[in-house]
Amino acid sequence: IRYQLPKESKVVIKIYNILGSKVVELVNDKKEAGVYEVEFKADNLSSGTYIYRIIADNFVQTKMMVLLK
Repeated sequence: IRYQLPKESKVVIKIYNILGSKVVELVNDKKEAGVYEVEFKADNLSSGTYIYRIIADNFVQTKMMVLLK
C-alpha cells in the first residue's frame, strides 16, 4: 500500500474484512512528509475481499482489495 504525505501527519492504516471486523493495523505513527510504502503480509488470511482505510489528519481514504492465494 503506497501513500504520500504533503506534510508531517499522524497516519493510521487498518485492514478490515468484508464484514467490517478489523484484521490488522499496519501503521499507527507520526510520519514526515514524503512517499511511503507498506507491505501487507496476508499469510494467515484466506482469499477474499478486504477493505483498507488510510487516515492522515483530515484526510480519509477507503479502498477495497481482493486477496487471491
